[in-house]
Formats: sequence, structure tokens, C-alpha cells
Amino acid sequence: MSMSQRDNIKNGKLFTDMSEGLPEERLKGKELVYDFNHTRPSEVEKRAALVHELFGSYGSNCWIEPPLHICYGSHTFIGDGFYANTNLTIIDDTTVTIGNGVLMGPNVTICTVGHPVDPELRATGQMYAFPVVIEDGVWIGSGAIINPGVTIGKNSVIGAGSIVTKDVSPGVIAVGNPCRVLREINEEDKIYYYKNLRVEPS
Repeated sequence: MSMSQRDNIKNGKLFTDMSEGLPEERLKGKELVYDFNHTRPSEVEKRAALVHELFGSYGSNCWIEPPLHICYGSHTFIGDGFYANTNLTIIDDTTVTIGNGVLMGPNVTICTVGHPVDPELRATGQMYAFPVVIEDGVWIGSGAIINPGVTIGKNSVIGAGSIVTKDVSPGVIAVGNPCRVLREINEEDKIYYYKNLRVEPS
């Protein structure tokens, strides 16, 4: 018995997305994000209502700076204290899970989807999707790209412009293309907040 397209998505199999209510679900998300992006800066409550309707879940004390770009929205689950600067793009054909206290710079892309390399297979419109998990306390720098199937561990920092193609362990700074661990976060980071600039006693 053949699996449904939604089952294929969940199981990392090749799928197409033009049946089983998927186009309608995408359209709903795109309509909501259109409304979100066309709010005035003062319409904070309206934006808050829209993101609660858009996402699978959306925590407290969150802020997403418009514009936002999304595929479904309903497959993305966001914890408390999330902040994203402008031009966050989430291609959530399968689940994107974002923990508590996550920060994202401008122009971050999270993509759960890929296409076959073989051109004939790619021409059939089939694709695959693997979940992305961003754990608590992660900071993702401007212009970073998070690829399908990646987990970024708790409290880690992803450098600006990085392309993350594999899991990043907790408590590290990782940078580059492809993204690699530069070093662990350590006690020196409590003393110096940027290069040789010291944290002043409060």
C-alpha cells in the first residue's frame, strides 16, 4: 500500500505537494503572512494575533520584525522569548522547532526542503524534507542558512553568513561555509562581550 504524501513528508521520503490539502494549507499561511507584513509599525496587537494564527505554536514575549517569509507557518513551533530581525525565511514543509530565548539576525533562512540532484528525477517535481531543530538560547547571525535535517544545540552561536549543513553541538561558536565549530563558549566570554571589550560591573 502506497503512503500518502503527508506520510512521505514525515518519513523523509520523496513527495509532491500539490494534493491532500497541502496547497490550501500553504495558501492560508501565505495570506496570514501577507497581512502580517502589511501592518503598520504601530499595529503590534494585530501582528501578535496574526502570528498566533500563523504558527503551529508561538510563545510569550516574542518579536518578529517584518517582513517575514514562510511556506506554511503551521509546521513551525516557536518557544518563549524569540526574536527575529527582518527578512526571516522559513521553508517549513516539515517541522521547524525553535526553542526558548532564540535570537536571529536579519536575512536568516531556515529550509527543511531539498530536491534530488538527478535532473530527470528533479523534473518530476518530487522533493524531500527533514525537520530542523534550534534549541534554547541559540543566536543565529545575519544571513545564515540552516539546511534540512539540522539540529543546533543549546546556547550555541552561528556566525553571520554561515551555511549550516550538519548538526552543531551545544555551547559552541560555529562559523563558515560549510559551518564548522570554531571554539567552545567559555568563561572568557563572561569577561569580554566583543573582541577586547570588557563587560562592566553592574
